[in-house]
Amino acid sequence: MSELTFEQMLEDSIKTIHSGEVVEGTVIDVKADEIILNIGYKSDGILTKSEYTNDSSVDLTTVVKPGDTMEVKVLKVNDGEGQVVLTYKRLAADRGNKRIEEAYNNKEVLKATVAQVLGGGLSVIVDEVRIFIPASLVSDTYEKDLNKYAGQEIEFVISEYNPKRRRYIGDRRQLVAAKKAELQRELFERIQEGDIVEGTVKNVTDFGAFIDLGGADGLLHISEMSWGRVEHPKKVFKVGDQLKVLIKEISGSKIALSLKFDDANPWKDAVSKYAVGNVVTGKVARMTDFGAFVELEPGVDALLHVSQIAKEHVEKPSDVLSVGQEVTAKVVDFNEADKKISLSVKAMLAPEYSEEESDADVVSVDIDAVIAAQSEEDAE
Repeated sequence: MSELTFEQMLEDSIKTIHSGEVVEGTVIDVKADEIILNIGYKSDGILTKSEYTNDSSVDLTTVVKPGDTMEVKVLKVNDGEGQVVLTYKRLAADRGNKRIEEAYNNKEVLKATVAQVLGGGLSVIVDEVRIFIPASLVSDTYEKDLNKYAGQEIEFVISEYNPKRRRYIGDRRQLVAAKKAELQRELFERIQEGDIVEGTVKNVTDFGAFIDLGGADGLLHISEMSWGRVEHPKKVFKVGDQLKVLIKEISGSKIALSLKFDDANPWKDAVSKYAVGNVVTGKVARMTDFGAFVELEPGVDALLHVSQIAKEHVEKPSDVLSVGQEVTAKVVDFNEADKKISLSVKAMLAPEYSEEESDADVVSVDIDAVIAAQSEEDAE
């Protein structure tokens, strides 16, 4: 029996390896883009950065150090230069595939940081498996700019799992919708008409503002923004403003809001402030052919009829008055039920002007009808 040479004994003592085999190695050297491992084979193993991770920004010297042990997968036993080519990324991906498959089957909610913002969606990585979340599945509303998600940690579920095509699709939209539905349910259980709640201005339109109440949006119509006149909602509110609002009405899933709080109602003390015979001062808010509307305070307008503007005959209010002009006049009629007040400058200018003459000269006008008619004219 022939004796084995030293080289033969050394050869036999070293294990054999095959492509695709998972082996354990010890880090013996680390560079920024390469790791050298002792895998118990006649040649050391080479693990490049591209086979360690999909993140090209990683410096390998910051993630491993000599002496560390790690499991890797053999890609090539001999790369042509006698070195063993290894991969950590693909081994992690193989294991990640099983992780993703389990999450898909169990409808598990996963959490990951957005690695990349693409033109059509977001890319996240879970256990070295790249998952794509299409823009349509990022939120339950249209997202014009997805860049705000860059670097953010988000939650999602796997809606499509196809390892053969390496197609892994994530869905965040259903989680967002479910969370909103739960918040909405909790909100409607908590609120009722007449409550005063806090909200945030979410959107401002020509006709009002939508207020986020934390579970549902409420509409604050322009007519409910103030007891006075609001020229345009955008001149009063901007997105992000915090408000305390009154829940005026709840109809199904719709919430009507108001800032007309009862304690600030200007008509509350109007019966005494604007009693017939009182002399008041206000500013001309708008004019028509038959008279001028004078704002006595925000939310309280009075009609100064053309026949009551001056002692002499006035053809049109605009001949002697202008919008914004201050006017002092006497209250000659007060209708609390209809919230209508009639004024007369003429009554102050002519002491001999009797109450009977005043009643005869004052023309009864339906202010609401006048405003409606004026609006129609403006629209035309």
